[in-house]
Amino acid sequence: MSKKSRKKSSKTPSGSPTAKKKSAKTRASTQTRSAKTQRTPARKSAVTIAKAGSHKAASKQLKSSKSASSPAAAKSGLAEGEKAPAFRLPRDGGDVVTLADFAGRKLVLFFYPRADTPGCTREAIDFTRLADAFAAAGTAVLGISADPVKTQEKFRDKHKLGIPLVSDETHEMLEAYGAWGEKSMYGKSFLGIIRTTVLVGADGKVARIWRNVRVDGHADEVLEAARSL
Repeated sequence: MSKKSRKKSSKTPSGSPTAKKKSAKTRASTQTRSAKTQRTPARKSAVTIAKAGSHKAASKQLKSSKSASSPAAAKSGLAEGEKAPAFRLPRDGGDVVTLADFAGRKLVLFFYPRADTPGCTREAIDFTRLADAFAAAGTAVLGISADPVKTQEKFRDKHKLGIPLVSDETHEMLEAYGAWGEKSMYGKSFLGIIRTTVLVGADGKVARIWRNVRVDGHADEVLEAARSL
């Protein structure tokens, strides 16, 4: 008998018990894999849908929360001709200042983003320079930011400012006067103080509003408006 014949004859016949056992095992293994293949996508799909639903719900809740806390949602749309919102806040020197303190007088409120920064410093110095002229026009001037009182006092002393500096750390007055809102810098959005000036007439009503103020020449412009009021 040749080698090829011996190799062929050494193979298990297809009808033998051993071949049948192997065939049964193969079919069982194939069925198990098939069942796993059918079940797995369903489980993954269910989990994916659940996660997607959860993500959408969380995203919706986050947007809703932001909208509710946003000054734009609360709406602080102060307009000229309206009664000026009342306030009571601490100022440099440890005193408290209120809108009622200026009843029967004109009042300038200039809101600045942050004490001792370049633009805010120039603006505060300009209003200090014109303090006597504002007084002669029967107009008081207040500077307001969200800085703590101690920071305002350092700002005052460093630049020899001659106008009261008010601290609104809660942002309540800032929002009421429309000076707190969404800003952008370097492509990023954030909430902060929008440089704004409000002129309140002796009747307690808002006479003029300047929004997104450009510092250069602004104090002089406000003085002219106060004189003509």
